[in-house]
Amino acid sequence: MQPLASSRPLTTRLLDSLYVETMLLADEVRAYFDEHGRADRERLPPMGRVIFSCESLKATTRLMHVIAWLLTRRAIEAGEIDASAGETVGRLGHVAESEPHIVAGLPETARLLVEASADLHARVRRLDQEMTPEPSSPARALIARLERAF
Repeated sequence: MQPLASSRPLTTRLLDSLYVETMLLADEVRAYFDEHGRADRERLPPMGRVIFSCESLKATTRLMHVIAWLLTRRAIEAGEIDASAGETVGRLGHVAESEPHIVAGLPETARLLVEASADLHARVRRLDQEMTPEPSSPARALIARLERAF
């Protein structure tokens, strides 16, 4: 599989576009869950408020992982980080999945933001997998899987 980094203009445009999208979504998530969503949260039953809080943390964590990944990729593109170092430290972090039936019970704005963060994280995960060379042996593949899990 050919890494995406071989087509620099596309990669730079893609990274810039994802960065803007991520920062806008992060601002929306912060504004809603920290401020505007308080009234929505207070209308929920006690367990619903816990779920609301957990899903807001998952959405925020997804976005922080994407931001860290994008900043690492930008540093690699700018030559500030060696590409081989980016293969190990620059991997996209794992985030607990949101269960669709639980997300469906959230207020509409919360649901849309959680789903948007999950979609963005999934798209960036696919890019991360495409940009990372396949391990050369089954043992290396297992080590890579363990590194991603922890």
